[in-house]
Amino acid sequence: MEKLRIGLIGVGGIAVSRHIPSFLTLSDHAELTAVCDVNGERAESVATEFSIPFHTSQYTEIFDHVDAVTICTPNKFHAEIAIAALNAGKHVLCEKPMAMTTKECESMIEASEAAGKVLMIAYHYRHMKESRAAKRFINEGEIGRPLVSRAQAIRRRKVPGWGVFTNKDLQGGGSLIDFGCHFLDLALHLMDFPEIAEVSGSTYNELSKQPEVVNQWGVFEPSTFEVDDHATAYIKFKDGATLLFETSWAANLADDKESVSISGTIGGLDVFPLVLYQSKYGMLLDQKAYWISDDDDPGIPQAMNFIESCRGTQLPLVKPQEALIVSKVIEAIYKSSETGKAISFT
Repeated sequence: MEKLRIGLIGVGGIAVSRHIPSFLTLSDHAELTAVCDVNGERAESVATEFSIPFHTSQYTEIFDHVDAVTICTPNKFHAEIAIAALNAGKHVLCEKPMAMTTKECESMIEASEAAGKVLMIAYHYRHMKESRAAKRFINEGEIGRPLVSRAQAIRRRKVPGWGVFTNKDLQGGGSLIDFGCHFLDLALHLMDFPEIAEVSGSTYNELSKQPEVVNQWGVFEPSTFEVDDHATAYIKFKDGATLLFETSWAANLADDKESVSISGTIGGLDVFPLVLYQSKYGMLLDQKAYWISDDDDPGIPQAMNFIESCRGTQLPLVKPQEALIVSKVIEAIYKSSETGKAISFT
């Protein structure tokens, strides 16, 4: 079988640190044939570093050299580029979040369906070995029906002071749309995306607007900071389950925290680190994983799933219709915070 020819559009940090190394690891299955970046010098430099034969600063020029593209641009350009690639007959792996708005997400799905090409979103936390094992627990009935779930994505004073992370026009938001989206997606995935009844949320950006702000991750300008550095939400589902969610780039708390936990009708679990909690045989049992066989680097199973989905031998683990739901929840949190009211999904 011929190797899948893959191009990257946007070759900043995430492309170089995750996507390129993952595809290179899978060189028996795919080859990197082209890169594009609006910064032509960066495109040339990355192409030279990784021996990629074609580079350009115009993304449409990449389509003649590839079967599929990975989009790693600022959020503002996800929909435009994905739709253009799909219309050109190329499969698409798009970095999270899917797009800036749910309307853009819907347009991407329409283009994918019309083209008959794969559209997959890079919510790589689903591919982490702990997440995959947790999903197996749930699918085997180890916790019963999920009742109360919690998702936390907390960093202590770590606003990204590089790139365009704090640019609202290019990104659409801050900690929620950049960092918290991973944990919303993972929690909803583990719960099997139950139908949402309503979302109540609040967002904040007071800490990062203070003068002489203390920050561990680079430098930014507090006086022009306009995106959220905190967000909270309470999500109610039509089956009665609930999800408590919290994310922050700049929390005044002791430690960073990345966690998803689910309490179900007959058991529960924490994902990071993976622990299964059950009550049976007259005992309370905590079962920790001694060793998990999946790959330590989630970028590799993500890349492999994309390659095999393009070949038609697998289905994408992250379906675009699910990523659309995540974007709807994000949009609802922002709207709820702005209006002070819960947003109904019924």
